[in-house]
Order: sequence, then structure tokens, then C-alpha cells
Amino acid sequence: MTRTSLEIRSSPHMSNTETRIVPIVTRAGHEFADTAQSGGAVRVSGVSIQHTPATKIWFGKVTNEPGYRSLPHHHGEAETGGYVLEGKARIYFGENYSEFLDMKTGDFVFVPPFMPHIEVNMSTTEKLVWLTTRTPDNIVVNLEDVEDATLAGYRRA
Repeated sequence: MTRTSLEIRSSPHMSNTETRIVPIVTRAGHEFADTAQSGGAVRVSGVSIQHTPATKIWFGKVTNEPGYRSLPHHHGEAETGGYVLEGKARIYFGENYSEFLDMKTGDFVFVPPFMPHIEVNMSTTEKLVWLTTRTPDNIVVNLEDVEDATLAGYRRA
């Protein structure tokens, strides 16, 4: 049985007023998709307040099609951790997005709260897939877009 909503069970060892929260599995294809988006970065959650008992964490998958990028954005007060599950990624940040870090499959990244950045798929032929977690929730504040030409080494598919 697929469970995508909060489940609270009673136990024979619990009083009628007690409940307990049990593990919840979000099955592939049943992720929560009504989440904040940012241009070419498409986010779905497997663990979030929207469909699990989680209250202090958002954990999901972010994909960028070949050559696509996010809009400039930040994640408010949220701390963000990312893992490149597959593909070649770049994060632009700093003044006029002039600094960047490159990542490949198996790399982790930490993005501090309120840091404007752009997430890019550097491949023009392969999809980029990230696993992303942030606390307390999937905060996405989109900022004014920039021309592709301002991003050193970036090109669309």
C-alpha cells in the first residue's frame, strides 16, 4: 500500500488518548510535486511537512534537463544540503554570479541561508539529478533573472 499522508496508529499498549507516528514511505512516482519551483529546476519532495509528519526538514529531488538552469534564487533562512545523484552541476554565486563551483556525480554541497545562487546543468545532453535537503522547509525565493551570457561557461542545450 502506498502511503503519502500522515499515518497515526494506536497500539494495544497505548491508552485510547495516545497515538504514535510510524515511518512513512513515499513510493517512487508518488512524491509531492506541488512545491516551490525555480525556472528549469524542478523540485519534488519525498519527505516534507506537506505529506509526512516531518516538521523540521524538507528532503527531495531536483532535476534540470540538459542545458537548463534555475532562476537566480535563495532559500531564505533554510540551510541547504545537496548531493549530485547523476550529472554535471555548477552553482553560480557571488557578485553578479561571477563565482562558481563545479560538481559531478557523488559530490555534496552546502548552500548557506539567504545566499543568492543559480543551479546549472552543465551537460547539454544528460539530465542532472540532485538530492536536496533543507531545514526547516523548501523555501524558494526567486530573484530577478540574468542573461545566460553573464554566466561564465554556461550554454543551453
